[in-house]
Amino acid sequence: MFKKILVPVDLAHLEAIERSLAASADLARHYGAEVYYLGVTTSTPGTVARTPEEYAQKLEAFAQEQAGVHGQPAHSRCINSPDPVADLDRTILKSIDELGADLVVMATHLPKHLDAVIPAHGDRIASHTDISVFLVRPA
Repeated sequence: MFKKILVPVDLAHLEAIERSLAASADLARHYGAEVYYLGVTTSTPGTVARTPEEYAQKLEAFAQEQAGVHGQPAHSRCINSPDPVADLDRTILKSIDELGADLVVMATHLPKHLDAVIPAHGDRIASHTDISVFLVRPA
């Protein structure tokens, strides 16, 4: 059913996306799918890496670590952006098309009243693509 799963990740907040990582690993194992971990970074130094190249290396190491968890091929895709938060939705949508992904698995927050005014990233992705989007809420 699924061949390519796109999983947006933030290496600075892995604890917040543990459930989505577990879900994507289970789905990849079940369907024999490849997983593409998408990280969006900036050229300015951050908490995870000082350069986009260093971030890309850490993302690739993370992808290979995850491949060992679910036993399926895993890849990393690192995008450099001047404003990762503002560009995240566009970056995910573009990556879906370029990779030919057929499922997005991403962490999300519990619904809030502010979501009516400013929709969450998962809502925007689901409403702007024709592939399945699996939003994983925190425990």
